[in-house]
Amino acid sequence: MTTPLAPPGLDEFLGLSATTSFALPIAAMTIAVLYLIGAIGMWATGRRWSVARTISFVIGCGVIAATTGSALEDYSQVMLSVFMFEQLTLMMLVPPLLVLGSPGRLLLRSVPHRGLGRVVLAVSLSSLRSRSTRWLLHPVFSVSIFLLLFYGLYLGDLLDPILGLPIGHASLELVFLIAGIVFTIPILSDGPLPIRMSYPARALDLAAEVALHAFFGVFLMMSPTLFTDYFANPPASLGIDPLVDQGVAGGLAWSYGEAPTVLVLMYILHRWFRDDTDKATAADARADQHGNADLDAYNEYLARLRSRGGSDSSPAGEPG
Repeated sequence: MTTPLAPPGLDEFLGLSATTSFALPIAAMTIAVLYLIGAIGMWATGRRWSVARTISFVIGCGVIAATTGSALEDYSQVMLSVFMFEQLTLMMLVPPLLVLGSPGRLLLRSVPHRGLGRVVLAVSLSSLRSRSTRWLLHPVFSVSIFLLLFYGLYLGDLLDPILGLPIGHASLELVFLIAGIVFTIPILSDGPLPIRMSYPARALDLAAEVALHAFFGVFLMMSPTLFTDYFANPPASLGIDPLVDQGVAGGLAWSYGEAPTVLVLMYILHRWFRDDTDKATAADARADQHGNADLDAYNEYLARLRSRGGSDSSPAGEPG
């Protein structure tokens, strides 16, 4: 970095990065443009596509570009709190926005079924149905990755050697984003996935994640020592205490990291309630039209019992 960083503040965070290659921001905006081309193509041919899904996906791509292309990127290389903010944003905030956009469904519906489009569809469907994708989306794998990227990264002394690599910081950003997407897909996606989680399992996964984040954040805030040497000597121009900054990072993990998860949990509970209500309504409609076999059998059983009881008691009531 050619010039020293000013003390951290909102104005300083909003500028453009002086250190990033802008590879991730450019990739995010390119994907957003491709998504918009697909959505506009759907609308132009008179086919329906949700505007809300489109807005969600584009916002998610915009957040990626803003997080990794702004001056936050510069401060995240010398301040653990800003690094934690980036990690939480890429793992917790962005993935739900992208997954709710249903880019896979848009791809399957908007790509032409001939020529190159046919090849793209064949590759996409084969990848979706593969055994590796099933393992990748399994909750055991995704939760394990989450634990590794928080507890393993910070408590297992993995952060310093990775960040010491020339592309270590950018690689971690990409891993944070991919891990968040892999965790979120089976929880939020309603597309044709090779693995389908029940609503109770989704709620349990999210509740476990909330507890893990809370414990990790409190652990960072209460620690009397530093967990990483990489952020132990921030530039003097920042005027910050690295131990205090670590406490701020823990506070972010406990508060900012929880908020998106709680919102997703509320959304899942709403979908669970709506799904149960729809099933109950459909069952009532079928019963009204075709009758309820179980209820009819039970009523018939009660009628036989009453009939048998009446026939058994009538002779005893006749005079001898």
